[in-house]
Amino acid sequence: MVFRWTVYRPARHYVRVSFILAMLALWFGGSPAMAATIERVDVRDDAIVVTFDEKVADASSFLLVAPKRVALDIADAAPGGAVATGGLVDAVREGARDGGARVVFDLTRPAVVTDGSFGADGRVLTLQLRTTDDAGFARAAAAGRMSFLPPFNLPDTASAGTRYSVSVPVPAASKTLALPRIEGDAGRPLVVIDAGHGGFDPGAISSTSGLKEKDVTLRIAKAIRDELLKSGRVRVALTREDDRFLVLQERYGVARKLKADLFISIHCDSVGSGDASGASVYTLSEVASDKEAARLAARENKADVIAGVDLGSENADVSSILIDLTQRETMNASAAFARLLGREAEPNIPLRPAFHKFASLMVLKAPDMPSVLFETGYISNPKDAAFLDSPEGRKRVAQSVERAVEVNFARKLASN
Repeated sequence: MVFRWTVYRPARHYVRVSFILAMLALWFGGSPAMAATIERVDVRDDAIVVTFDEKVADASSFLLVAPKRVALDIADAAPGGAVATGGLVDAVREGARDGGARVVFDLTRPAVVTDGSFGADGRVLTLQLRTTDDAGFARAAAAGRMSFLPPFNLPDTASAGTRYSVSVPVPAASKTLALPRIEGDAGRPLVVIDAGHGGFDPGAISSTSGLKEKDVTLRIAKAIRDELLKSGRVRVALTREDDRFLVLQERYGVARKLKADLFISIHCDSVGSGDASGASVYTLSEVASDKEAARLAARENKADVIAGVDLGSENADVSSILIDLTQRETMNASAAFARLLGREAEPNIPLRPAFHKFASLMVLKAPDMPSVLFETGYISNPKDAAFLDSPEGRKRVAQSVERAVEVNFARKLASN
């Protein structure tokens, strides 16, 4: 089916809220392929701490209902080790599943995972817990998985016993941010494409070819731009068109100042070794958005003007409601686009079995702009890397995005 639509008028928003600007950590990176073993599971009053004997590839959590439980899946890991329960957890069960380990926590009362992070060595994972009511638990369960990745680590090429590190100060966000050019016909919806990394931040690096993520993402972003402009149905801007470093505030600043209708951040996934392959897309989980909404509502200075509405004129209760309503609408729009992208990409590029994932990524926390982070493939996989850095591979990725964007805005036009 070909959609023939010409003009896009954004839907009226009766509630509009603040755009949260924050730093996205360099979280794409390596972890060994060898299986780690769970050494210990400690349950505290408001947290679960899992310790491993080796680094793990990644982990994700989700909620199970009837009875209420938290499930934790760890890739390339084996169950085992001591367990100490307490707080919100009554019992813990471990088992092997799909080449990794699953740990299930039986809850004494409804609680959700609000955040999760690995320690600096990638061997300790801490999940933050917060009690909630039955309705809040059901909403969080419906939001799906939250994913957690260990810290960014380049492959260790130094000799045994020798460690090297390079530190580069991260510059502050520019106060005079130059906006990029917008291409396309006036009146069309605007899509901002963000090529991840850049400048002194190379992103992930292929251990076999030396290919840098920052170069691959820029070439893919330009291919997507060209494909979108060729369709004639949208306007397009790139956060960067050359090899430069942008802090996250600047990437958000571009999209916000340009009043983008859709924000797509382009990245390449990576593991230290192994044969992981395929693309995936991330959108914000509900429990992560709740945390950001609470922080925003609690700010002393709520004078940010959001799409023409100044939250400073509203009391705290009203601001909280407006933030929550708009953020939920934005999350639904982001998830809908992610599903479209998976549908349109499936015939064109390799996909991960679980293509759509939910995570507490700062780049996704804009409460009033649909945003996705598109992991186009694994740069650590020679086959994926060669595909993504080839003209044919870039074209297939770009065509997938173009088709998803076309259907996305056609649906919006029809609904209006």
